[in-house]
Amino acid sequence: MVTNNNNTHSLLDITKAAIQMLPRMPNFLRGVWQLSRPKKTDFGSTAGLLQQQAMRNPHALFLHYHQQRYSYGEFNTWCNRLARRLQAEGIKKGDCVAVMMGNCPQLLACVFAINKLGAVAGMMNPKQRGAVLEHSFGIIQPKLLIYTADCQEALDSCTLNAAITAFEYPQLHVQSTDLDDSNLAVTDSIQLGDICYYVFTSGTTGMPKSAALTHLRWVKAGIAFGSMSMALKPSDVQYCAMPLYHNTALSVSLSTAIRSGSSVVLADKFSASSFWDDIRRYQCTCFIYVGEICRFLLNQPEQATDRDHKVRVILGNGLRAEIWDAFQQRFGIKRICELYGASEGNVGFVNAFNLKRTVGFSPMKYAIVQFDIEREQPLVNPQGHMQRVNKGDIGLLITAVTDKAPFDGYTNNPNANSAKLMHNVFAQGDCWFNTGDLVRDQGYRHIGFIDRVGDTFRWKAENVATTEVEAQIQTFADVVEAVVYGVEVPNTDGRAGMASLILAHGRRFNPSAFYQHLKRQLPDYAVPLFVRLGQQHEVTGTFKIMKSELKKQGFRLRHEQEKIYVLIDRTLGYQPLDADLLQQIESGSVRF
Repeated sequence: MVTNNNNTHSLLDITKAAIQMLPRMPNFLRGVWQLSRPKKTDFGSTAGLLQQQAMRNPHALFLHYHQQRYSYGEFNTWCNRLARRLQAEGIKKGDCVAVMMGNCPQLLACVFAINKLGAVAGMMNPKQRGAVLEHSFGIIQPKLLIYTADCQEALDSCTLNAAITAFEYPQLHVQSTDLDDSNLAVTDSIQLGDICYYVFTSGTTGMPKSAALTHLRWVKAGIAFGSMSMALKPSDVQYCAMPLYHNTALSVSLSTAIRSGSSVVLADKFSASSFWDDIRRYQCTCFIYVGEICRFLLNQPEQATDRDHKVRVILGNGLRAEIWDAFQQRFGIKRICELYGASEGNVGFVNAFNLKRTVGFSPMKYAIVQFDIEREQPLVNPQGHMQRVNKGDIGLLITAVTDKAPFDGYTNNPNANSAKLMHNVFAQGDCWFNTGDLVRDQGYRHIGFIDRVGDTFRWKAENVATTEVEAQIQTFADVVEAVVYGVEVPNTDGRAGMASLILAHGRRFNPSAFYQHLKRQLPDYAVPLFVRLGQQHEVTGTFKIMKSELKKQGFRLRHEQEKIYVLIDRTLGYQPLDADLLQQIESGSVRF
């Protein structure tokens, strides 16, 4: 299946982009040089960088939260007092301290206080409950837990290990107010290769896993995204409405701001209706995005003030190709620094050249290899080695594991770690990280994200990328959200396409018009055979749709009121799926 959503880049495209970024070129080249220098054995840390900014610019604004404002100096001394209180509890280098709070300055102060001791901040997701939350605590095995009252209900839903000492934050704060607020000597002994955070995956399939993030990755994120891509200055004001327990806010937002000495406006959570009001109120010049929030903003009613803001650059991941132009034009965003990375991964891509519909380039060592969708494994040559794809083709993204790009892996999960590593890929003894993502080689070291392995499915001997089908479905006026996935159908090979749709408010589904639209936009094999209508899709805290639950439901009716349509006769288009028709499909008397 071929679409124009993930285009390749020509030499002319790259040349034009390079000319436009000439004013930023010194910063970019300096960043490339700085990115190659740090090593795991170097001394440095997240807290160390905060201390440096506090010494250079103690009165510069670091954090703005509602009516609260903290300078770099004030915030650093706050963290020092908390660190000494934790030290009195016996917390030392290498220990894990779990932090469970919603977005607030207290969470950040605790995280940096923990890092000042060389300890690891376990970033608990406040939305987890019961067995899932117990599982998460079990992985990271914290010695201490710091939480706020709004998380009490979540904690009551599980049984904490008796070895964990729990503090409600106000108690810790009161006990630290009179302590020494100078920098701690132990902070200078932290190495970049030490772990600073445990961040949990979303758990869209199975139980969450904990990715170990090092100070090295945090520092490199600040260089690559803040200096090379966004070209942040101390005068910049960054808006962050992403959850701090997620890597985009914790590493990308904080590292870029602190490295540049700029300030962060922290929101409790993302709100499409108040987003631009906040941007204007705080005079923000940039913001961090993730997942589908750009689509949510685009779906808001148009306003005369849509371009009334000071935003010059945005950074994040998940801006879908099909809405890229519309979003950029409506809101007047000059530069979009789309990025690619994973909490457990060892490589990052970023759209530093301000091209369209790309997650950008990476100076690090990676390869895009040929991949068998049906068997879900890379193709190998007679010598047993993988083979790179040509420019414009789609394949599996893998990244070299080296001293410069180590694989930090998952916490206390050796099976998951070994499953992510590939050996003897191109030569005996080499080691590569399997990202699990299918991407297009766009040329000039740029890639376009296509799909997750397992989401792309095979039907009628053709590969169907769910993201590309979703892109075309969402050009149908009545649809505001579409999720596409493959479902098993009795007596057939491969998986049939199914789409779960959310319609615009007040719209009625027109199955005939919908089919005619898809027929014009997609090849026959890519047109979904089943359509489910819903009110909303279940999402994670970072707006990832829980596609695994939809796959489990398949095309079976859950209740009589549910609306599912099926494409059996293409001359008729979609027709309602009732119990009789379902029985015929499952018995094999109706075939596709």
